[in-house]
Amino acid sequence: MNVHIGLNVTDLAKSIHFYQQLFGEQPVKVKQDYAKFLPQHLKLNFTLNLRDRVEGNQVGHFGLQVSSQEELQAELERICSLGLEVREEYDTTCCYARQDKFWVTDPDGNEWEFFYTKTDMNDHQITQNSACCPTNAEKSQTSCC
Repeated sequence: MNVHIGLNVTDLAKSIHFYQQLFGEQPVKVKQDYAKFLPQHLKLNFTLNLRDRVEGNQVGHFGLQVSSQEELQAELERICSLGLEVREEYDTTCCYARQDKFWVTDPDGNEWEFFYTKTDMNDHQITQNSACCPTNAEKSQTSCC
C-alpha cells in the first residue's frame, strides 16, 4: 500500500526542482499542469497539481521519519549539499517523543520535517524554542549548512 499526496502548487517548474532535490529522484510523469513522483525509497505516490493560487495552509507539515541518528545526519548532509536552507533541532520534545530533526520548506511554504525519534514520552511537553508544529513566525528561523 502506498500513501498518495496530491499537493497544489503555484509554480510547477520550481516545485518540480525542489522535489527532485528532496526525493533525490526525477518525476515519473510531467505534464503542463502536473507532475508525479514515485520515490523508490518511500511508499509514496506524490503529485503536484498546478493552480493559479494556493491559499492558506491545508496541512500542518509533512514528515519523513528515519530509523537512526546516522540516517538523519546523512539526509541532512544530502539536503545541505543541494544548497537548501534548513532549520535544525536537537533533543527536542514534542508530539509525545524526544527527537532530533531538521526542517526544509518548499517554494509554496510547505514544511517538511526529517526526524529521528529517540524515545517516546508520556506527556505532550514541548521544549522551549521547539518548532514542533511550527507557527509562521518560527518558520523564519532558518539556517544553511
